This record gives sequence, structure tokens and C-alpha cells, in this order.
Amino acid sequence: MTRTDFIRRVRACERRLYRVARTMLSSEADCEDAVQEALLKAWSKLDALREVAYFETWLIRILINQCKTFYRRRPHAEAELSEDIPYPETFESPLLDALKSLPHKPGIVLELHYIEGYSVRECARILGIPEGTVKWRLNQGRRLLRLAIGEEAEK
Repeated sequence: MTRTDFIRRVRACERRLYRVARTMLSSEADCEDAVQEALLKAWSKLDALREVAYFETWLIRILINQCKTFYRRRPHAEAELSEDIPYPETFESPLLDALKSLPHKPGIVLELHYIEGYSVRECARILGIPEGTVKWRLNQGRRLLRLAIGEEAEK
């Protein structure tokens, strides 16, 4: 893969990368740093990519690992996203506010499956977990999301 191809493919998925990082980290600065670090790591390890067709999946997996590293470095960080930090402008909605309030594991699976459009199999591949675990987290996430939306409606 050439430098130009790498840049073109990264630009095509940059908003998706930011949204995935945003699901995992509460600080906008940390999200931006995690995406940047993931891109640097991906560029330096480009020879490890076995199939170019899986570039985006491979890149998101690197980003998720980078977000986990950022999260571990800040033990005082909350498990939920802060309410005062908004999603990018076109992604505001009560549903996404409820999604941001979910715990990390079901939240990232819901984000990848319903917002980013990945199949259960692709989610499993990205997260490095069995498909059954993805299905369970989707079920758990939907249940938690219903509870979160119900609580918002009662307010």
C-alpha cells in the first residue's frame, strides 16, 4: 500500500475512527490523541496488514487497543462518557446521548454494529472476541439502552 492509498483510506474512515474513540474515551483531547497514535502505529506496522481489504477493520482494532491504553493510563477516568462533551455536530440525538451513558463493552459493540454498520462477524473480528460474545453484548446493550432511554423519558 502506498502513502497515497493509506491517506485516502484513512480520510474515508476518519469520522468513524473518531466516533469509535469517542465511545471509549471521555476526553475529546484523548480521542484525538488516540486516533493520531493509532494512525502512526498503523503506518509503522503497515507491513503487518495481511489483506488490504481488511484495512479499516485492522485500523479500528489498532484504535481500540490504543483507546484501552489511554484508558488504563488514567485510572481516575470515569467508565461513562461525560455528558458535557458532545458528539460531532451531526450525531446529536437523545439515542446517542443514551448510548454514551452505557458501559464501555456493550457501548462499543452497539456503536460498531448499529451506527457504523458492521456485521456481528466483523464486530467480533474488530474486537477480537467470539461472535457469541458480540451477540450477548448487543443484547445486553439494547437492554441497557432501553433502560437509559426510559429514564430520560421520565425526566
